[in-house]
Amino acid sequence: MMRFRYRGLASEGFAQLFGLSDGELRARGMSRIIADAKPGFPCRVTLEDAEPGERVLLLAFEHQPAHSPFRASGPIFVREGRHAMFDCAGAPPPVLDRRSLSVRAYAADGMMVDADVTDGAAVPSLLQRLFDAPETAYAHIHFARRGCYACRVERV
Repeated sequence: MMRFRYRGLASEGFAQLFGLSDGELRARGMSRIIADAKPGFPCRVTLEDAEPGERVLLLAFEHQPAHSPFRASGPIFVREGRHAMFDCAGAPPPVLDRRSLSVRAYAADGMMVDADVTDGAAVPSLLQRLFDAPETAYAHIHFARRGCYACRVERV
């Protein structure tokens, strides 16, 4: 069985946003929200759900910047504060376990190779199938219900 590396987003790209006022965030099309449930506010840096009472930023993020028809952006949550980026080879992060997911495989040029939907427990077997295609360079996992980007996956 092939091993996979799951990667969150680098927190450095969001650090300057944490000090902005609510008005400054709104002017940029962003919001500060207090998490009121768990699960419900999955951080794309840590790949963990925010704890109730924790502050998160809701913002648009270009997760697929490729110069192709599949270029895409969408809403994400990022927990406020300095948090380490999830970057781990092996088992999927627990934030994926209890959710319906869409997994999209891409070639190096950003063109989609294949895609499918699954529950979190079946992610490794779906990734195995998608990465069996030699042209698959990486995959993106999305939360299927709202379609939001979750994380990037690469071969180890």
